[in-house]
Amino acid sequence: MKIPKPRKRGETYTITVSYQNKRYYCTRDTAKECEQWAALKLLELKSQTRIESGELKPKFIFRDLNTKYYQDVGQLNPSKSSRDWIKGQYKTFEMKFGALAQKSIYDITPKDLTNWRNKRSSEVSANTVLKEISHYSAMFTYAQKELFLLDDNPWMQITKPKKPKARDRRIHPSEIELILKVLDYEMGTIPVLSQHYVAWGFLFAIETAMRKGELVAMQKNDIHDGHVHIPKSKNGEARNVPLSEEAKALLELIKHDGRKIIPQSENAFRLMWEKRKAAIGLNDLHFHDTRHEAITRMVRVRKLPVEILAKITGHKKIDVLVNTYYNPNADDLVEAFNR
Repeated sequence: MKIPKPRKRGETYTITVSYQNKRYYCTRDTAKECEQWAALKLLELKSQTRIESGELKPKFIFRDLNTKYYQDVGQLNPSKSSRDWIKGQYKTFEMKFGALAQKSIYDITPKDLTNWRNKRSSEVSANTVLKEISHYSAMFTYAQKELFLLDDNPWMQITKPKKPKARDRRIHPSEIELILKVLDYEMGTIPVLSQHYVAWGFLFAIETAMRKGELVAMQKNDIHDGHVHIPKSKNGEARNVPLSEEAKALLELIKHDGRKIIPQSENAFRLMWEKRKAAIGLNDLHFHDTRHEAITRMVRVRKLPVEILAKITGHKKIDVLVNTYYNPNADDLVEAFNR
């Protein structure tokens, strides 16, 4: 690659390089700086030509794709919970991937991703690994179909961990008593303290099958005659939840003047729940288990058909509702069969 000779003009030097019938100019203080610029410029122009012809791939590392996906897709996601989750993945990306984060997306192989999957599986649950693989696979699909950077998605060529059996945890009446006791709440009393509202929310969730986030976000103007209106649920859509007589009685206990039914943040609610249930040894009880309990009760007690139940719970996939959240025990099945 022949470098043209710089020309002196006054106190500076100028140089001209020609490439594919185009000329590029540069002015620098010294002849050597001009020559360095010319050499880099010719390399850049030739590399660009090879990229455009498909002979050479542009430099685009995994970390850059993570940033672009977050900016273009994550921040614009209509669901706040999805936005927050994608943001969490974005922030912890380099910690999870280490040296692989610095590798070009063109050089990442299924073997690289299989090694990452194995390491990650030793750190977190199979459900978490599956969710993360889905997220990063979507990132590469975006690079493939929207940015036109890739021909294939290597995430599609690896074996995913086996999905664990869905939880079928029911809540025994004795456990409800323990939860109320540790939260210092007596059923039928007006909640006053923070822990009282956690206990109240626990009872209300069992009656309505509402998610924790929906409970904490619930406002007084969402309460209507006979139902609660949820303006935006996990799937991004609104829904109406009918109120049982027990649920109505619980709402009548709310006497404060605030806008929200439960006057605390979701994080404060979660921390109180986790701390108090651990204190009585119920570590295997998740707040989301109230949804399992509520749905199973709705079928057993109210004999709701599945299509109506799906409207109440917000499930778009009937199989998820039936196979994951409806958890009858043997006595429930025998009763239903004889009925």
